[in-house]
Amino acid sequence: MAEQPQPISPLKNFFAGGFGGVCLVFVGHPLDTIKVRLQTQPKPQPGQPPLYSGTFDCFRKTLVGEGIRGLYRGMAAPIVGVTPMFAVCFFGFGLGKRLQQRKPDDVLTYPQLFAAGMLSGVFTTVIMAPGERIKCLLQIQAATGETKYSGSLDCAKQLYREAGIRGVYKGTVLTLMRDVPASGMYFMTYEWLKNILTPEGKSVSDLSVPRILFAGGLAGIFNWAVAIPPDVLKSRFQTAPAGKYPNGFRDVLRELIREEGVASLYKGFTAVMIRAFPANAACFLGFEVAMKFLNWVAPSL
Repeated sequence: MAEQPQPISPLKNFFAGGFGGVCLVFVGHPLDTIKVRLQTQPKPQPGQPPLYSGTFDCFRKTLVGEGIRGLYRGMAAPIVGVTPMFAVCFFGFGLGKRLQQRKPDDVLTYPQLFAAGMLSGVFTTVIMAPGERIKCLLQIQAATGETKYSGSLDCAKQLYREAGIRGVYKGTVLTLMRDVPASGMYFMTYEWLKNILTPEGKSVSDLSVPRILFAGGLAGIFNWAVAIPPDVLKSRFQTAPAGKYPNGFRDVLRELIREEGVASLYKGFTAVMIRAFPANAACFLGFEVAMKFLNWVAPSL
């Protein structure tokens, strides 16, 4: 079993988690844009081809029509949210482990690590839900040809003006349904792989950069394997006009299954999986590097 980390330092987790999150967004946002556009593209009229035939077609059309900036559309919202979100994320995971320990040196089982990761998902939803709502709206705006929002702040202001705080937090339940089990899988897989990849007689804290990248990347793959279906529902629900789905995700689910089949729950699968490995590898490497730096410069913090 993987060795336990040092006692939790909220300040260290804030900076290290924030740095890891910035690394994740910068590496992964272009394919996140492609994923959202694929998930939310309108159903084609009879006899007409879909707006995007797949991941690479969407990437090509976005790049040709909007340039590199189009791939980074809506990135301001997740960038603004990543520092507190990943601070809370990694702090939540650490707190979940601490709550299950009877003694500070107790080694947790993998189900316990999964439970700690689930707590992390609950913590991050408060920050994640509005950021996801704004991001998705800005990502599909360019594809529809409309210019309703001038940026992230303008989008947040308009949502609040139109429907209050409920408008900003639309899709929170679906965000919880996505992030709670997916976060459990995410952290459990990372800890499991770190343990497996640690050479005999060595400490997990001395794991090489390539092994950290591999463990973090695969953890991202496992995370999204769990998260894709609720993520598709969330993207559809958060970008739908007000009142379209009065019964929430149940209406979205029924419509998708009825009109596009079960496979529609895995829209954007290729884009998600291509993004998941490098983005999460960058996230965990950023976190581990930042944490080592903070432990070196401020060991008693």
